[in-house]
Parts: sequence; C-alpha cells; structure tokens
Amino acid sequence: MKMNYILFLLAPIALFANAGESDGASDIIPRTINFLIFAAIMYYYVADAAKQWYCGRKNDIATKLDSIQVKLKESNSKKENALLKVEEAKANARALVETAKKEAILLSDKVAQEADTEIANLSKAFEDRIGVERRKMQRTIVCEVLDEMFKEGSISLDNDEMVKIVNKKVA
Repeated sequence: MKMNYILFLLAPIALFANAGESDGASDIIPRTINFLIFAAIMYYYVADAAKQWYCGRKNDIATKLDSIQVKLKESNSKKENALLKVEEAKANARALVETAKKEAILLSDKVAQEADTEIANLSKAFEDRIGVERRKMQRTIVCEVLDEMFKEGSISLDNDEMVKIVNKKVA
C-alpha cells in the first residue's frame, strides 16, 4: 500500500522529467528522480527483511530480558528465603541459649542442693560419730575407774548395792 502511494507521488516527476537538452543547466533533476526510484526499489526489497530482522532482534532482546528478570526474581526469592532461614536460625540459637542458661541454672541449683544435703548428712554422721566416740570414751573411763576402785578395794560394795545401781542405770 505504501509502495503504491510512493509510486503515485513519484509519477508526476517521471512524467514531467526533461530528457532533452536544456540551456546548459545541470542534470540534477534526472539524477534526483533516478535516486528516488532507486531508493523506492531498495525500500521495496529491503524493508520487509529489515523490519523482520529488527522485530526478531527486538524479540530476542525482550526474551533475554524476560529470562534475566525471571532469574533475578528467583535469586531475590532465594535470597529472601535464605534471610528468613538465617533469622529463624538466629531465633533458634537464641532459644537454645536461653534453654541452656535455664538448664545450667537448674543443674547448678540441683548440684548445690545435693551438696547441701550431702553436707547435712556428713554433718549428722559426724555428730553421730562424735556421740558414739564420747560414749565409748565414757565407758572406757568408767571401766578404768571401776577397775581401779575394785582392785584397790577402796570401795566395798555388796551384791545388793550393785543390783540397785544397775537397776537405776537401766531404768
């Protein structure tokens, strides 16, 4: 359609072109007409191929741009996922640290309580041992004193008095 329009516009130039000799003027008009015809023919043959090449190139660039944008979106989403995982890992680490602190406190309290219990048991055992040793010492001393007294004969006790003393001790 455009080609017909261009040829229609160029037809008057071709019809009114002067092929004869003129007053010694230049041949600029016929050369211009020939150039315009040549340009029209070249446009007729090359325009479609040039348009197709241009559209193809534009589509290739658009396709590459789209693929790059898709990759960019994927990498951004992966980055966001990685950042979320990092934040989640940080939160888990904080929770683990808190749990570890609480467990450490509980364990230290438990160890302290067990140590206090052990100290109380050892203290009680020590007191019991002291009581046993005192009674043992008292018995030894009493036995020594009684043996001394009986050997020297300074105290004379008969059986009735001894039975009374033993009964008092037992009761």
